[in-house]
Order: sequence, then structure tokens, then C-alpha cells
Amino acid sequence: QVQLVESGGGLVQAGGSLRLSCAASGRTFSNYAMGWFRQAPGKEREFVASISWTGSSTVYADSVKGRFTISRDNAKNTVYLQMNSLKPEDTAVYSCASGKSYFSGQYNYQYDYWGQGTQVTVSS
Repeated sequence: QVQLVESGGGLVQAGGSLRLSCAASGRTFSNYAMGWFRQAPGKEREFVASISWTGSSTVYADSVKGRFTISRDNAKNTVYLQMNSLKPEDTAVYSCASGKSYFSGQYNYQYDYWGQGTQVTVSS
């Protein structure tokens, strides 16, 4: 059974930074792309970033490009999301997802397992 457990969320002031982690278990982590999504209250879930199985390829939503960095450590079965220059509009529940193949992009159907999420709140 695949499990994804996020951590690292919290309350931060605008302009601050947070680093999210997602620990995976239950299948060979290094064989699959990983992604981060977020959902704000009253809004649909939206894509944030994805990373290929080796980490050589990354994709970002325009809204976070230049501020967020996705990375992975296959030896630790963990994917990270470094978030800098945070804005109040970044407030959301952030969830990681495991892709169905080596590369996955911005669409929900490209992922088959999801974590419960971690709350990120950015105050102005």
C-alpha cells in the first residue's frame, strides 16, 4: 500500500520561507515522478510543481515559478518543496502526489496516489 506523508507546513509571514517534505513508502519511489498540488478554501485543487523520476526534469505553475523549487532524494524516498518569497495567496493545503510513470505533469489524472496534505498559511 502506497503512503505519502507530508510535513513542514505552518504559519509564516509574507516574504518568508517554508520547506515541505513528503515521505513515500509502499512502492519503488525512484521509478515514479512526483508532484505537489495545493487547494485553497473554496477553490479547486491546482498544480504547483512536478519532478521526474531522476529529478532531471521539473515543471512549475506560472504562479510559483522563480519562488518555489521542487527536489527529491531517492535514497530517502522523499520529495521536497522549497517555498520562498511566500505571498498570502499561497495559503492552501499542500499535498504531494505520486505519478503513474517516469514523467508527470500538471494534470490530476497523471497521478495515482495522494497524501493527506499539510496546511500552509501566509499572513500579510
